[in-house]
Amino acid sequence: MGDSVPVDVRAGDRVATAGGVTVTATAKVTRARWAMGDGTTVTCRGPGTPYRQLRGKAMSPDCGHLYERPSYEQPGGRFKGTATATWTVTWTAPVLNDGGTFIEIRTTPFTAAVQEVQVVN
Repeated sequence: MGDSVPVDVRAGDRVATAGGVTVTATAKVTRARWAMGDGTTVTCRGPGTPYRQLRGKAMSPDCGHLYERPSYEQPGGRFKGTATATWTVTWTAPVLNDGGTFIEIRTTPFTAAVQEVQVVN
C-alpha cells in the first residue's frame, strides 16, 4: 500500500509500577481504516494480515486494495492517504481492585506512487 507505515500493530502487554501499584495494559488494533487517496476507503477488522514476501504480489486475504489508475495526475505524482488504527486497551491494577478498557485512535499519513504497466503479447 505504498510507503511503509512505521506503526507496530502487534498486540502486547506492558507493565508499569509506581508507588507500589502495578498496572498491566494490553493493547490491540481492533480496526484499521485506510483512506487510500483515490476516493476509496478500506476498513479492516483488526490490523489486517502482515505482508510476507512469499505471497509476492497477491492481494491481502482480508484487507486489501487495488488502485485502478496510476497516480501521475495527483499532486506530486502520488496518492496521499491516511491509515487510522483503533486500539482497544484493557488495563488492570489488581492491588487497587481496578481495571477497565479504553479506546485510542491514531492516524498516520502515507503516500503511494502507482505506475501503470501495459504488456503487449
